[in-house]
Amino acid sequence: MDAANIVDVVSDFVTLKRAGANLKGLCPFHDDRTPSFMVSPAKNYCKCFACGKGGNPVGFIMEHEQITYPEALRYLAKKYGITIEEKEMTKEDIQRQDDRESMFIVNQWANEWFQHQMNDTPDGRAIGLAYFRQRGFRDDIIKKFQLGFCPDKNIDVERTDEEGETVRLRMGVMSADALKAGYQEKYLTNDPESGIGTGISIRNEKGALRDRYWGRVIFPIFTMSGKVVGFGGRVLDAATKGVNIKYQNSPESIIYSKKRELYGLFQAKMAIRKQDLCFLVEGYTDVMAMHQSGIENVVASSGTALTDDQIRLIHRLTDNITVIYDGDAAGIKASQRGIDMLLAQGMNVRLLLLPDGDDPDSFARKHNAEEYQQYLADHQVDFIRFKTNLLLEEAQGDPVKKSQLVNNIVQSIAVIPNEITRAVYVQETANTMQMQERLIASAVANQVQANQEETEKQRERERARRNLPKAEDAPPSDGDRPPLPNINDTPIGGQGNNGEVPPPTDNPYEPFVQSIRTREEKRLEQKERELMRLIVRFGEQKIGEITEEDGTQRPITVVECIDMALQQDGLSLLVPLHQSLLQAVLSCISNEGFVAERYLLNYPDPQINALAFELGTDPEPLSRMHNVSKENNYDPEYYLQLTNHILADYKLEIIRQRLQKVMRQLQDPTLAKDPKQQLEILMQLKQLKEAEQKLTLQQGGGTMN
Repeated sequence: MDAANIVDVVSDFVTLKRAGANLKGLCPFHDDRTPSFMVSPAKNYCKCFACGKGGNPVGFIMEHEQITYPEALRYLAKKYGITIEEKEMTKEDIQRQDDRESMFIVNQWANEWFQHQMNDTPDGRAIGLAYFRQRGFRDDIIKKFQLGFCPDKNIDVERTDEEGETVRLRMGVMSADALKAGYQEKYLTNDPESGIGTGISIRNEKGALRDRYWGRVIFPIFTMSGKVVGFGGRVLDAATKGVNIKYQNSPESIIYSKKRELYGLFQAKMAIRKQDLCFLVEGYTDVMAMHQSGIENVVASSGTALTDDQIRLIHRLTDNITVIYDGDAAGIKASQRGIDMLLAQGMNVRLLLLPDGDDPDSFARKHNAEEYQQYLADHQVDFIRFKTNLLLEEAQGDPVKKSQLVNNIVQSIAVIPNEITRAVYVQETANTMQMQERLIASAVANQVQANQEETEKQRERERARRNLPKAEDAPPSDGDRPPLPNINDTPIGGQGNNGEVPPPTDNPYEPFVQSIRTREEKRLEQKERELMRLIVRFGEQKIGEITEEDGTQRPITVVECIDMALQQDGLSLLVPLHQSLLQAVLSCISNEGFVAERYLLNYPDPQINALAFELGTDPEPLSRMHNVSKENNYDPEYYLQLTNHILADYKLEIIRQRLQKVMRQLQDPTLAKDPKQQLEILMQLKQLKEAEQKLTLQQGGGTMN
């Protein structure tokens, strides 16, 4: 972290120009026309003020190269010549790592061998390269996807058998070359039980190796970071007669699983990020044809049903996906589950149907690049309209089929996690199907409930299988903390003075937490943000001492003061990211020399990085009354005063919103018929008014006694 300079790291990918104390350039994460990507040398941080992406050096490399946190650390260590001390691994760990690395090395060798055969041998050019050119693919596309060819050739190889005798075996030419190059047979073949081996060769009963992909053109499959993880081999058109399986894929192994890979993702990742959209097609050549038409943000599921692992790969790059179908109606209906899986993971799904008989590859051969791109732009529709157009015609005049169509759409809407998005789709369905919105909403609500019940049943079955305790049987967490001195000595919202009728709750905040409205939520988020800004800037500052249960005293910091104040009134932060930031600082606050802002800017979670950067550079002052920097060197009493003031401002917002709700309850005409409930609400109103008055005084004076 100390060695990695953000300007140095970003400059490898972005041209930067000086802009005052900072530097600016075109954002590498979206299609930026004017420089919106800012790099701060002082904070060792970068951020795009258009798309919001950025981070510290590690976060930037993670996002740009789409690699994990440890991989990004290794990338920077290599860049700066730093040796990483890895944890001591067991013999099994070392062997498994060696196996993985050996398999990647074999795959890379095979990839280069396939390309050499196609581009540099007479048979390869006449058969393999000619095949791709006949399909209409340009040489730059062939090179971009590193396509290759495996000839249908065998040669005699002398080997030593188990008894030590020399035997001659007939082997595939690629397998023979791999053995000659020194690669071990166990990495050329594949053991299904252990998952060891790439499977580029198959061992027969005589002990000879034959080439898995003989006589096929080769499509290498890359991980997101660019490693060759497997291959797909296709028989040539002239050889497809009588062949049941056109494609031969790499077997499952410790480095390759078909359900976890997407063809073309390595070549598409930058375009997907910049366009903020991913096109999903079925086959290898579909991806290549779209690239040739200038559409690079496209991946293929390689002919398999879409999986959650594949969706997560796409979701790392964008929330938006358009699924492209050919004219096969049966195939479209069979893929409905994939649409629901996309919706369930919070993706924004649009669908596109190509003309009858066309797939993305054949459509590209009939149209130029401009026509192709225009068709995609004009024919994408949301999944409701797509399903309706697809199924409504056959349901016309048949109430049963129309009901089935509505239920089909309802099931899809019900898996969407976001309530607002669900509500929008309910409205869209009601308008499209000319039905009452409340009927659709009710059906969706019932389906959501059914889905939740089924999910809970699955969890219970999993607990039973693994012999785990039920959630309600889990031991309670120890949330008790000693009270904070001089802050909220009397909890706000305690019993009324006369004590005749107890209020509905001892905590005036609790009902509010359960009933936040959108407009109120935005106001409270802003108050929370001010608390977070205080933590980022001064979370580690000591503001006094606290007495522990054993009578000892220890210093207390700003972040601990905030946490204890929230705990004392039973408050939970509204924004999950705010809660994560608070816990991140609390977890390290006792470390010697800890500085909250520096720690958060280097935190592994890029969302926390971005939030800390925004709050640390936000020109908005901490409050209208208090605007302070560490350079002022204020004493602990000042930081305590500042913390108390901002906490009071936050709590006052909660109390006022609770008061608004109580006032609305008092306006209910039915309340006059229930004097007891009316008295309870009036007592609660009195309690809240007292709390408001107390907080107003504390806010104005800057103290909380």
